[in-house]
Amino acid sequence: MDKTPQTEPRQSWTFSNDVNSEIRRAAATGIYDIRGGGAKRRVPHFDDLLFLGASMSRYPLEGYREKCETAVTLGTRFAKKPIELKIPITIAGMSFGSLSGPAKEALGRGATMAGTSTTTGDGGMTEEERGHSEKLVYQYLPSRYGMNPDDLRRADAIEVVVGQGAKPGGGGMLLGQKITERVAGMRDLPEGIDQRSACRHPDWTGPDDLEIKILELREITNWEKPIYVKIGGARPYYDTALAVKAGADVVVLDGMQGGTAATQDVFIEHVGQPTLACIRPAVQALQDLGMHREVQLVVSGGIRTGADVAKALALGADAVSIGTAALVALGDNDPKWEAEYQKLGSTTGAYDDWHEGRDPAGITTQDPDLMARLDPEIAGRKLRNYLNVLTLECQTLARACGHNHVHNLEPEDLCALTMEAAAMAQVPLAGTNWYPGKAGF
Repeated sequence: MDKTPQTEPRQSWTFSNDVNSEIRRAAATGIYDIRGGGAKRRVPHFDDLLFLGASMSRYPLEGYREKCETAVTLGTRFAKKPIELKIPITIAGMSFGSLSGPAKEALGRGATMAGTSTTTGDGGMTEEERGHSEKLVYQYLPSRYGMNPDDLRRADAIEVVVGQGAKPGGGGMLLGQKITERVAGMRDLPEGIDQRSACRHPDWTGPDDLEIKILELREITNWEKPIYVKIGGARPYYDTALAVKAGADVVVLDGMQGGTAATQDVFIEHVGQPTLACIRPAVQALQDLGMHREVQLVVSGGIRTGADVAKALALGADAVSIGTAALVALGDNDPKWEAEYQKLGSTTGAYDDWHEGRDPAGITTQDPDLMARLDPEIAGRKLRNYLNVLTLECQTLARACGHNHVHNLEPEDLCALTMEAAAMAQVPLAGTNWYPGKAGF
């Protein structure tokens, strides 16, 4: 007997397996999902841009005989001692508490060998990082955990964190299992108790107050240290303009692909703008104020390759900052720990439960046995190698476009593969001289 042909089962795009799984988890637990990392959804990114290498109308530089410089100086506006870096790639703020002591040491070692800076993150300054970081930026956060004037003076720059790309308008979390005796002592918290960081500073509510706070920090540090202001990628034009007017030497702009140690998944996936969409408005704000290049712009959020670095610089940034990529370079999510990731209910490349403190790689943990797995000297060399590769890739692209310094890259060196990327980056759609919103069209 013939059977009637059956229609192939079709899954809903709206109610996909991922969505249904989250509904079931929420129904079973009654709490929202917490995780680390950055946005996992696909958004327009640097991969949607291409460089227009030299041919007839541009003359390329010969790679072995002609130099392409990479140095950058941050904090030239007011600081007596601006930071001079050999490469335009810095290490973003990641806290001790979220990261292990050996991981912080490895970041310092790798950054120093590559000629760049690292950043403390929430929770204060560790001797591991200060001792191995030639250039160390001290983050001044809403929580004030671990903050003291002596460490401000020991730092090479101060970064006032107003917002973060993964959670603009929100605070982070550190679960009790990672608040060891040492972490608790540094943060003046009870040991083993969950901690939630504040979403805003307790002693100022707007840019006028921020100006007073920046002056206070300058007085504490004798006007020597550059003052950065870090903003999440939400309203980049106005936030950049207000940071400049408040007296910032450097603006750090973090897009939604930027990582976090732990916060609500709904924040990570549904708040903020893609990094690509944030750069041109921020640059425009600096240009409108006559401050482009006088106030440096550091872009972060999803930087992975030398091509990403070069594209950010071409759009007007002075430098970039990396966080998640640096952890991967140290050894996080390494396939050699696959069996242990599976025991935790995850897999290599998807492990983002950093707040639980069970990282097999010994990076996002305070467990002594797990921390012992990370050799900071070996991990530091890996980070140095990775930073060197990013720099060489960026130089290669700059040379191909005819530039003898990576900061000479410009929007005219780029075209876009999609309408969205063309509109966000304000560079022509490939094969045309037009992008959406271009004046005169």
